[in-house]
Amino acid sequence: MTRFLGKLASQEHREPKRPEIVFLPSVDFGLEISKQRLLAGNYSFIPDSMTTTEKILFLSSIIPFDCLLTVRALGGLLKFLGRRRIGVELEDYNVSVPILGFKKFVLTHLVSIDQDTYSVLQIFKSESHPSVYKVASGLKEGLSLFGILNRCHCKWGQKLLRLWFTRPTHDLGELNSRLDVIQFFLLPQNLDMAQMLHRLLGHIKNVPLILKRMKLSHTKVSDWQVLYKTVYSALGLRDACRSLPQSIQLFQDIAQEFSDDLHHIASLIGKVVDFEGSLAENRFTVLPNIDPEIDEKKRRLMGLPSFLTEVARKELENLDSRIPSCSVIYIPLIGFLLCIPRLPFMVEASDFEIEGLDFMFLSEEKLHYRSARTKELDALLGDLHCDIRDQETLLMYQLQCQVLARAAVLTRVLDLASRLDVLLALASAARDYGYSRPRYSPQLLGVRILNGRHPLMELCARTFVPNSAECGGDKGRIKVITGPNSSGKSIYLKQVGLITFMALVGSFVPAEEAEIGAVDAIFTRIHSCESISLGLSTFMIDLNQVAKAVNNATKQSLVLIDEFGKGTNTVDGLALLAAVLRHWLALGPMCPHIFVATNFLSLVQLQLLPQGPLVQYLTMETCEDGDDLVFFYQVCEGIANASHASYTAAQAGLPGNLIARGKEVSDLIRSGKPIKPVKELLKEKQMENCQTLVDKFLKLDLEDPNLDLDIFMSQEVLPAATGIL
Repeated sequence: MTRFLGKLASQEHREPKRPEIVFLPSVDFGLEISKQRLLAGNYSFIPDSMTTTEKILFLSSIIPFDCLLTVRALGGLLKFLGRRRIGVELEDYNVSVPILGFKKFVLTHLVSIDQDTYSVLQIFKSESHPSVYKVASGLKEGLSLFGILNRCHCKWGQKLLRLWFTRPTHDLGELNSRLDVIQFFLLPQNLDMAQMLHRLLGHIKNVPLILKRMKLSHTKVSDWQVLYKTVYSALGLRDACRSLPQSIQLFQDIAQEFSDDLHHIASLIGKVVDFEGSLAENRFTVLPNIDPEIDEKKRRLMGLPSFLTEVARKELENLDSRIPSCSVIYIPLIGFLLCIPRLPFMVEASDFEIEGLDFMFLSEEKLHYRSARTKELDALLGDLHCDIRDQETLLMYQLQCQVLARAAVLTRVLDLASRLDVLLALASAARDYGYSRPRYSPQLLGVRILNGRHPLMELCARTFVPNSAECGGDKGRIKVITGPNSSGKSIYLKQVGLITFMALVGSFVPAEEAEIGAVDAIFTRIHSCESISLGLSTFMIDLNQVAKAVNNATKQSLVLIDEFGKGTNTVDGLALLAAVLRHWLALGPMCPHIFVATNFLSLVQLQLLPQGPLVQYLTMETCEDGDDLVFFYQVCEGIANASHASYTAAQAGLPGNLIARGKEVSDLIRSGKPIKPVKELLKEKQMENCQTLVDKFLKLDLEDPNLDLDIFMSQEVLPAATGIL
């Protein structure tokens, strides 16, 4: 199997340019070899002194290594450049093609979101399954956006919803078509229709697997039942959608593309397959009146017991009088046999021989023989059971061919049914959680949200205070949010990111109103994703996340940064944060839309950011009530005057004396005064030192002639005196 790369071939004489198709073997796209090729590349922008780990870290800010297809495609591209030796045709073969840089081109309407963003926004969250029976294989979806929106009734709907989540888009036609369906099912008069469609969708099963088994002739009895229910449910969906407004594209597609081929398949299966008989015999069986020959053979097979009883009575007349009874039985693949009980004198194998009979085998103290009459029955009736099975298998094959000839409509059923399932699930969530329809404005650069809510936090908190956000146009592209700890800054950042994401997958959003502009990517630096396997410090990972945003964000990107710089020295962290923000401010109108939450109040107090319309300062509203601090969780314009860390420390359970001392030291630092030790603590320490010195002196043996008091004075008393005095 091969893959191809397209490269525009330069041609002369003003001929139209045509793509040159180059075929490469699939081994060139192997994941591990592609990673090695990326690390071994000749990059002019990376110092040669970097180690492999450092190189991976540097490249990960440019290349999404968590996207395996991208890594494999880049590996194949580098192999292609190496073979063609583009740019170094005249150099020695050991000189590799120099790579001057990487630039990302988005060829579709997809919105770029990295794995860190999916994690910190809790779009997906896998947890270990609590069941002991699923410890080895079991992961389940935890509290996540996907978890609360996934109300799909069929497996393929769940897969499609996950696919939409991993591929958010800004294709307005696609997004509005999804929202039209959701809005239709949110109307009160359409609730019963939505519930009926959801019940039908529960019978849409894994059709591709059944079709694959049919091609391999490995069809099970249960497959026919599943296919029958799936097809009839699809017909129910078609009939229901024909009664719905055909102005909605999805309803029109289902009404038209669920063709009469479905009715033909359902009719064939219903008329041919005997589901009860198939389950009883654990094989494919057909209903009566399908094939006269099969019906006749089944009739003979059913009438065999009484017929064989009569044959056995006649056989007994010709047997030795010592044989009390006999029977004639039919065994598939063997035929008809005469069965007699084992008599006491039949000890050795030679005793089993009976004149006129051919001994076959001994089983359960019964001897089985072939007689002239049983041979005659074999010739007359044949192997009925196998004949019936062979003929029914032939009918099954013919039925499979009829189904496979119409496989295209079954595949289309799965596509449209899964799409309908996802949109019904999103409509159900929007109805229960009070979501509203977002609007899309390509001319708007950024987002506008009126009274937005965090979709997960509002389910966990008793009350949730909604907040608005606006980052459109050239004003306020950088929002610097300050406020006390636990005042809701991080929740506000995540809320903006989640509402934007939900709108970009075509879902209703938790807000009174939301207007989404042209957003091409979402970058975050919110939580530190620590990993022992990476061998990197927490601050290094934070820097890497910010580097991704700096290297890739455009004027249409949304960047969310929370507490960047806190992982190192305060001055260095503050300087890095200011440098990153000033870098973006220098871009002017090309600056991304940035929300920054920070406790570095010096960023504002020292005026580290230039004044201008691009920067807007927001704070979380609070009110001091005596020693208490009341959080309103409301965003407003302004700057926080303190972090109120002492209040948060008290809530965390730290002792009061520690908190008081912390506030005292903090006030001394702010006022520039020297920090002196606490007198009570100092006195207590002095008493301890005195007691220790006295204890050591009392242990001395003054009558010991070898005792040197000068040594004791120099080694014990004098050093301790500095701490006592």
